[in-house]
Amino acid sequence: MKLQNSELKSTDHNNAAKAVLTAILAAVLFGICSPVSKLLLDGLSPTFMAALLYLGAGFGMLLVQITGILRKRSQTEAKMTKKELPYIAAMILLDIAAPIFLMIGLTMTTASTASLLNNFEIVATASIAMLFFKEPLDKRMWFAIILIVISSLILSVEDFQSLSLSIGSIFVIAACLCWGIENNCTRMLSLKDPLQIVIMKGFGSGTGALFISIGIDGCNGSLPYILLALLLGFVSYGLSIFFYIVAQRELGAARTSIYYATAPFIGVIISWIVLQETISGSFLVALIIMLIGTYFAISEKHEHPHIHVEETHEHRHRHDDGHHNHHDVEITEEHSHAHTHEPQAHTHTHTPELHHQHKHEH
Repeated sequence: MKLQNSELKSTDHNNAAKAVLTAILAAVLFGICSPVSKLLLDGLSPTFMAALLYLGAGFGMLLVQITGILRKRSQTEAKMTKKELPYIAAMILLDIAAPIFLMIGLTMTTASTASLLNNFEIVATASIAMLFFKEPLDKRMWFAIILIVISSLILSVEDFQSLSLSIGSIFVIAACLCWGIENNCTRMLSLKDPLQIVIMKGFGSGTGALFISIGIDGCNGSLPYILLALLLGFVSYGLSIFFYIVAQRELGAARTSIYYATAPFIGVIISWIVLQETISGSFLVALIIMLIGTYFAISEKHEHPHIHVEETHEHRHRHDDGHHNHHDVEITEEHSHAHTHEPQAHTHTHTPELHHQHKHEH
């Protein structure tokens, strides 16, 4: 079944719209993390808190998987193989470092500042995606990135006369850099089972952070704080990462991270309401600049003639998207198996997901 260009555009628009909503849902769930973590850090050390967040994600998503098995849900996702091991290892190591940096930063700065600074992750993700994974970024995207950098710098400077940097802000930005690299590693796994990815991330990164916590300051904390941290990890890390990976399939690493920029704003709103943190003039300026940058990023449209080369891989797919024509009969249900894409050339609006890794002329 081959679709005409007009049908392709309609299908791509619907898929992209669903992916955008999925990315925003992931952002909302993650946006809860900073302000609630700020409260829980009164009873937990930063490193132990980081470990609990990922372990909560691992345990929570494992329960989701077990529930699916008990209900005998059909398996439509491709499982990970040895080929993905380098990306899995990098993903886990970076996920050990990033939340520890973030939790340390939260002890030295306000939750609202940390929430908005998390948008620096967009810059790291987009730059790495372009430089190392060849995702195209046009002028509109670069303008958005510049505005986000300016906004992040405003929040990082405590005193503009002496230009002294906030140590807490630097730790938050370090966490964003780690997550920027990790986002691109996760992108290379996005065609695989997202539930399996989150479980591996949760237990791998959580266990590593737990050992670090034991070596640094032990694992002290009351049971209510520990249980709340695990629950927060399931919601803000487990479910959020799951939806983030699903969105990456369609949008690519850079663009998913841009829609994810709504997460800090959710965190800021909660910080104002729950923690009653004060709002500075520089904070409002940074917020306005960040919103303008986010607008330019999400209003991008990418369309041109392109060629798909022959490729064989395995992932969940359906046969009404114009890119999976390997069956003689029409199959409308989503399923997973190894398949080969025949070479084809066409024009439609698209994003740099793993089916659109073609070169661009500049």
